[in-house]
Amino acid sequence: MRRKRRENDEVEELQITSSAPEAVRSQTVPFVQKLTCTINEACEMTGLGRTKLYELIGDGHLATTTVGRRRLVVVRSLLSLLESNTSV
Repeated sequence: MRRKRRENDEVEELQITSSAPEAVRSQTVPFVQKLTCTINEACEMTGLGRTKLYELIGDGHLATTTVGRRRLVVVRSLLSLLESNTSV
């Protein structure tokens, strides 16, 4: 992010411009098209609590991956878990 100063009639105005275009930043990927999501996102999308999600992960019902110390839920496994529970 760059900052420019412009002086107009003894009044300083601070304008902030970004290096990325607005159109690129405003695009978001729909949840079902994401490869992975965070535990918090998985809780929000499913309505389940963190404890239950970690139980499902521990039981092998949800696939996860870790990047560094961050645990990410594979969205495809989350969707298949929900689909298998709704078809019963």
